[in-house]
Amino acid sequence: MRGQLKSMDDEDEPPQSLLAGGPRRPVIAIDGPAGAGKSTLAAHLARQFGFLNIETGAMYRALALKAIEGDVSFDEEGPLLALAQATRITLEPQMDGNRVRLDGMEVSQRIRDADVTSAASRISIHPQVRAWMVEQQRALGAEGGVVMEGRDIGTAVFPDAEVKIFLDAAPEVRGSRRFRQALPHEQTTARQTESRQAPEPENAEQQRACEQAIVDEMRERDRRDRNRAESPLRPAQDAVLLDSTAMQLEEVLARAEEIVRAHLPHTESGPA
Repeated sequence: MRGQLKSMDDEDEPPQSLLAGGPRRPVIAIDGPAGAGKSTLAAHLARQFGFLNIETGAMYRALALKAIEGDVSFDEEGPLLALAQATRITLEPQMDGNRVRLDGMEVSQRIRDADVTSAASRISIHPQVRAWMVEQQRALGAEGGVVMEGRDIGTAVFPDAEVKIFLDAAPEVRGSRRFRQALPHEQTTARQTESRQAPEPENAEQQRACEQAIVDEMRERDRRDRNRAESPLRPAQDAVLLDSTAMQLEEVLARAEEIVRAHLPHTESGPA
């Protein structure tokens, strides 16, 4: 597998960081469990400080999608590694995230589906697969000037990153957020505006069961991530812990900006 950063058109290029000098521009590493909001935070910080946003989790999900399509077992490391070596995954950073191509095919939306994200968690426990991914991720961020998010960026991929944030939240909160994101827009709007007609008990019960299933899946993914042999999920010793359990999104973004400025005192915000 070859993870790549493709050149963007001039009009799509993010603003250059205003940090002065140095042979390598800074790396902002964001780690944390599934559903903590790492992608949202990374995209915001990349825009705010004029860095590239590299979503490393998309690389695992792309490989997981190929394993699904090729009927390759998630539990057999050898075939998965061979699959990775025969796969071309391309990340095309945009101001609002990444466009992901798998062997040339656009898969940015497909890799967000539940079956793919679940499979990605399972394949990521294999040491050789992770070692291969780490090599690709280091190449992607070698020149710095990036916000990179994942599970082990600050501990394994870039242990010398200038800024490390470990974003966390209680599994019940992360599961509830994921459930609300999965609701159809009109259903979400109705719940937010307290529609005149309350949901029927059967529907409400089904929704509670669905939400609980997502929370249970979060706990299972946490267990796998925290107990895998290679690069288990844990904060780097010098990471700043940011628990968003009781915080609104705006508070999380503001606090993360403060953390970046405290560690990179010469940075200034780029255009919003």
